Amino acid sequence: MRRFALVISPVALALLGACATSDPVTPAPAPVIVAPAPVVQAPPATVVTAPTVVATPTAIRAGHGRVETITALQSAAAGGQTMRRIGIKMDDGTVQYVDTAAQGLNVGERVELTADGQIRH
Repeated sequence: MRRFALVISPVALALLGACATSDPVTPAPAPVIVAPAPVVQAPPATVVTAPTVVATPTAIRAGHGRVETITALQSAAAGGQTMRRIGIKMDDGTVQYVDTAAQGLNVGERVELTADGQIRH
């Protein structure tokens, strides 16, 4: 019986290792909080516009972290993949945002971002 348990253990470990998945990700900008523009009293002929700030994404930094937020994005075409913006708090305390079509991610789950642009979960 003891010999049978030793043979099953490496097989079980190999099957558990095969459960990890890897999906491609792209860098995404951090969310921007937009406050309403202040009310400006101006003559009727004058047009006042507020400046627009667009955040640009940075490169993906490889490392381990925990999923903090998952936001669904609108798909580009009907029948296309559903994209999600994932907020990941890295082990060094920074937060990265990535866009991915990966399925099965949950808030609180540990993930790894690889240097080649993959998310492993």
